[in-house]
Amino acid sequence: MGKRWISFDLDGTLMQNPFGTWVFPEIARVISSQLGREYDIVSEMVTEHERRMSQERYVEAYDWDDILVSRCDALSIEKKIDIESLVRKHSVIPKVNLLEGGILQMLEEIKKLGFSLAVVTNGFYKFQVPVMEALGLLEYFDEIVTPERAGTGKPDPAILQKLSGEVIAHVGDRLDHDIHLANRSHVTSILIERKLPEELLKLQPQMRANDHGMRLFCLEKWRRECKNPLLSELPKLFMPRIVISSTGEFLSVLAKQEMG
Repeated sequence: MGKRWISFDLDGTLMQNPFGTWVFPEIARVISSQLGREYDIVSEMVTEHERRMSQERYVEAYDWDDILVSRCDALSIEKKIDIESLVRKHSVIPKVNLLEGGILQMLEEIKKLGFSLAVVTNGFYKFQVPVMEALGLLEYFDEIVTPERAGTGKPDPAILQKLSGEVIAHVGDRLDHDIHLANRSHVTSILIERKLPEELLKLQPQMRANDHGMRLFCLEKWRRECKNPLLSELPKLFMPRIVISSTGEFLSVLAKQEMG
């Protein structure tokens, strides 16, 4: 019998990485020092990232070293920063953290049920593993699938094909990356959203996606992800099958065998 996989996104789903609060600000300080003036290199890096994503250049879009080189070249300065070293420097608690209590116990319980666990992330391996090690996540996962290893990134279904066996479900916090990926791959799509309105929290996880309020909630979320407030309708491929507000709810869904 082949492996039965449950895959998880990392950032915004299980953990908080140090990029936004620690790594990017340090890059900005170094570049500003080199230029002798305040300079918002991070905004330029994010713009280049978004441009590459829009072109479906998923691997290049998350190659932050290459993106930084391109911006330094444009500024005619030398790239003196090793981003992996910065990530390792800042991968310490409380600079990084799990997003809720009980996550490690949840992963242990899933493994006891006979599932294999995979990380499917758009972050490069060298940037994700230091954070996972610091938070005790690494030992629970059988596979870590990243763009530079898979040759593609989310939402390209080919990234899930790197897992040998059957992928039962994918859990993530983004509609454009995670839910789109799962639905395109004919895998149970599970959105984790820790800020659900009270009226949606009252519903069972497997019933939320059918609620009109949930569809409106997801439309607003998709608008934010796309940075386009004028989008009027959420495509079916971006709507999750199951919506959970915590990892504890995921265990309850799994126990009820809602994913077949």
